[in-house]
Amino acid sequence: QVQLVESGGGLVQPGGSLRLSCETSGSIFSSYAMGWYRQAPGKQREFVAYISSTGTITYVDSVKGRFAISRDNAKNTVTLQMNSLKPEDTAVYYCYATRSSNTYWGQGTQVTVSS
Repeated sequence: QVQLVESGGGLVQPGGSLRLSCETSGSIFSSYAMGWYRQAPGKQREFVAYISSTGTITYVDSVKGRFAISRDNAKNTVTLQMNSLKPEDTAVYYCYATRSSNTYWGQGTQVTVSS
């Protein structure tokens, strides 16, 4: 079993930055691929970023050049650095961990981009 706890969400003005963190426990973190999804009000959950256990990274096109995902296997943590935030980035952001056919989710953290 893997437990995930997100932190770092909040309210930020357009153009600002936030750093989301996801701390995991309960299993071997380094063997899991990790990533982030987001869900805006009235919309389906959307893929944002992914980092494999070996460090391969993928982003949705809308965040390329603005967001950066990283992982620290020593601290069992995955981080999403979000820069140049836009109002359309407003959503609940969910961390996930996946290995084989198992996927685990965090509870989500709210990100609001507004002036």
